[in-house]
Amino acid sequence: MLKITVNESAPFELRQEKDQWWLGNTAFDGDIVNLQGNRYHVIWKDRSYNVELVESDRAAKTCTFRINGQLYTTSAQNRFDLLLESMGMSKAASTKVNDVKAPMPGLIQSVSVQVGNEVQKGDTLLVLVAMKMENAIKAPGEGKVKALRIKAGDNVEKNQVLVEFE
Repeated sequence: MLKITVNESAPFELRQEKDQWWLGNTAFDGDIVNLQGNRYHVIWKDRSYNVELVESDRAAKTCTFRINGQLYTTSAQNRFDLLLESMGMSKAASTKVNDVKAPMPGLIQSVSVQVGNEVQKGDTLLVLVAMKMENAIKAPGEGKVKALRIKAGDNVEKNQVLVEFE
């Protein structure tokens, strides 16, 4: 069983029972076809979806998908993550953050932090506009802002360092 969060929305469960996948309490009865590499075509509930896996981080258990042109970022927790969280040990498992990089090219719309600010995992650092979509870039862990390498109005490239932490 996995607990999945999409774009910081309410999480849902994803599980497999025998040969059946379940999204919450709904059985997945759709069709998935691999088109090429990280591109898929999905039909579910009489709707068609073009899905591309844009980026994945196995260690952080996160993925970014482009579905019908829209970007969606997912994070997953497995049963061990959930057990640690229930025991209040999830903070012990967090790692130190060194920097945050741009996940895609775009325009910095706003910056929500300043040098010297303490941030917690999940705090919004800035808003990056890409493909007419506003993407809230959040802190991947706890830290203190050491340097801002961008300002509102800057154009950035993928993997460009945006924020450095102490």
